[in-house]
Amino acid sequence: MTYTIAEPCITVMDRACVEVCPVDCIHEGTDMLYIHPDECIDCGACVPACPVAAIFVEADVPEQWKHFVDMNKEFFSMSDEEFATKYGKPK
Repeated sequence: MTYTIAEPCITVMDRACVEVCPVDCIHEGTDMLYIHPDECIDCGACVPACPVAAIFVEADVPEQWKHFVDMNKEFFSMSDEEFATKYGKPK
């Protein structure tokens, strides 16, 4: 099970999680960071590094932020246009 970055990261983008990730699976978008689900090794190093508690195990993402699970995945699989249309913001 992979990790997901949710709403608290929007506009914060602290990058402390990027610094501790041993496999560089956290990538920067326009207004938040995203975890590549195929690159994440589920080590959890990013969780305590996040100053805004925005990173969750996929199964533990709070209900109001469940759509961020798909958003993290689709950031890497959709074209820029598809992503912008679905989520109302550029990658």
